[in-house]
Amino acid sequence: MRLPALALLCLTVAACQDVEAPSVEVSDPVCRPTPNGRDMTGCYMTFVAKTDDRLISVSTEAAGDAQIHEMSTAGGVMTMGEMTDGLLLPADQAVSLQPGGNHLMLMQVAAPLADGDTVELVLTFEDAAPVTVLARVGNPAVN
Repeated sequence: MRLPALALLCLTVAACQDVEAPSVEVSDPVCRPTPNGRDMTGCYMTFVAKTDDRLISVSTEAAGDAQIHEMSTAGGVMTMGEMTDGLLLPADQAVSLQPGGNHLMLMQVAAPLADGDTVELVLTFEDAAPVTVLARVGNPAVN
C-alpha cells in the first residue's frame, strides 16, 4: 500500500507547484511588400515574454534566409546588421520591431510579396516554445 500513497504524494506536490512554461506572445506581425526587382524585405511585430527570454532565430519557406537585424547610427550614417546573439525579451515588457529600428530581414525571397499576401514565420526562442505567426504583407503602422 505504500506505492499508491507515494504516487498520490507526488501528484499532490506536482499540482501545488505553480510553474508556468515560458511563453512569448506575438502581435501585429507584418512584412513589407518586396520592391520591384528586389528579393529582400523587412518584417515587424511586437513581443511580450512571460519570463526573460531571447528571440534566437526566424525561418520561413518564403525566403532563402531570414535574420534578426538591428539598426544603428554612427556619424550620421545608418547601418544594419544581424544580431547574432538574438533579441533580448525582458519579462513582461513589450519589445517592438519597427521600421528604422530592429526588424526581421527576409533575404532571397522566393516570389515577390504583394499587399494582401501572407508570410508564415517560425520564431525560435531560447526558452519558450517556437511560435508560428502568419504575417500580413502591407505597410506597417507608424508609431
